[in-house]
Amino acid sequence: MDPLLAPMADSDHHQVGGVDSDVFQVGDARVKRVLYPPGFRWSSHIKPVVGTDTCGHTHVGFLVRGHLAGAYTDGCTFDFDTPSAVLIEAGHDGWVVGEEPAVLIEFDYGADTATRLGLPSGHQH
Repeated sequence: MDPLLAPMADSDHHQVGGVDSDVFQVGDARVKRVLYPPGFRWSSHIKPVVGTDTCGHTHVGFLVRGHLAGAYTDGCTFDFDTPSAVLIEAGHDGWVVGEEPAVLIEFDYGADTATRLGLPSGHQH
């Protein structure tokens, strides 16, 4: 099996809306491997679970496989193809482009990610 997609021992594993996350606590931060399957779209798969209009999390990390794209409510878009450093501010819809899963290695502080990393609390120009 591809090691980027294989189960990770000793992780705190979560699955929400078809997205698999393996989370490791590192001091005050978390390191996560997030697997987005082909066909994934936040507004179709996660929105019904969380009940918000857009994703409320800031994502910071490195895309090691696949292609992620998305849009903010003001019409601005983002598009990340492997390999890419990733910053996606809160207030977005996002989706996997193509037939390959997207694998994002993400670094965060839970709900405090934007603040702790000195980023805006949501998308701005």
